[in-house]
Amino acid sequence: MLSGITIILGISGSIAAYKAILLLRLLKKAGARVKVVTTEAVGQFVGDLTLSSLSGESVFSGLWEEGWSEHVELGTTADLMIVAPATANTLAKFAHGLCDNALTAVYLAARCPIMVAPAMDADMYIHPRTAANLRQLEEDGVQVLPVDQGFLASGLEGPGRMLEPEEIYDRICQQFSSGPLSGKKVLVTAGPTRESIDPVRFITNHSSGKMGYAMAKVARQLGAEVTLVSGPVQISPPSGVSVELVDSAAQMFEVVTSKASEQDIIIKAAAVADYTPADPTDQKMKKTDSDLSIPLNRTRDILKTLGEHKPAGQVLIGFALETQHALANARSKLARKNLDMILLNTLEDSGAGFGHDTNVVTLIDRWGREVRLPLLSKYEVAEKTFQHILTYLMPSTTE
Repeated sequence: MLSGITIILGISGSIAAYKAILLLRLLKKAGARVKVVTTEAVGQFVGDLTLSSLSGESVFSGLWEEGWSEHVELGTTADLMIVAPATANTLAKFAHGLCDNALTAVYLAARCPIMVAPAMDADMYIHPRTAANLRQLEEDGVQVLPVDQGFLASGLEGPGRMLEPEEIYDRICQQFSSGPLSGKKVLVTAGPTRESIDPVRFITNHSSGKMGYAMAKVARQLGAEVTLVSGPVQISPPSGVSVELVDSAAQMFEVVTSKASEQDIIIKAAAVADYTPADPTDQKMKKTDSDLSIPLNRTRDILKTLGEHKPAGQVLIGFALETQHALANARSKLARKNLDMILLNTLEDSGAGFGHDTNVVTLIDRWGREVRLPLLSKYEVAEKTFQHILTYLMPSTTE
């Protein structure tokens, strides 16, 4: 995904430096060449040996060592510079053009886009001087990433936490988003729906939304304009994705069908309720001594409707979670609903299905190709799915 891209990873002296190791691994896995530049204080948190071993490159950390002029080459040949973590001290030096270490020297020599991911205590982050420094950097064309809110190393709680490595990685991928899906629109549905019985009770299922969110994330990293239509879940959406939050199957039907005709790819990963209470009440139903029967109506079939009105050239993908006769049921659903591909998983496979971070799926496309994937993370399943889409269902995007 980042093959052929050279990235400078600047690290300044913060307890969040350990997150830079995780970011480094993500960048390397994506094929980027990563050159690490550190301040002297970083050695208190992360060693050069760790960083050089993971990057496959020597670490540039001192101006008075052999190769002291390396900052010039780095600054003029890199495709991107990301400083994560960026401490208040380093940000102040950047803002005022100070140059007293390897990282500030590379910053001043850089001719590529620059991102900074601030990391500091809450009091430092909200200080007027820090705010002014961040504004100055933005005026200078630096992309200042937001911070997270939460518990900090000092024990305080507030703003100042560095973004998680996965979030920073997503933003880097967006910087190079002229991927194979650039210019394409992708709609992904995710999560469960809730069908109200009364104001406090509802019918739902165990879907976590993780599979659909992974699909949206990979689509965005491949350059697509992504719309994520999500039921109620407990996870944050990928950056750079347009999110439509819904609650019920009826709401999801309306949102998806209103946007369907303009999409190049639709991936229906949501676990939509098949039935909804026929007469939900406005007030809480009180418990009685009698048994209770709740009549249910069939919800409108979103996937079938999409298949019936699918425009030429659109790729429509569904999911099938089966407990018996899995392959036969999945093939039948593929044909009945006019799909281009279906992802089959079964609760018989350990680590598959709802709630897990992993999945075991079989990809079945309209030409009868069947690809059984091993146990993978849901992100890796999404990557494999898009590889199949680009290779077989939309081969013109890879030409």
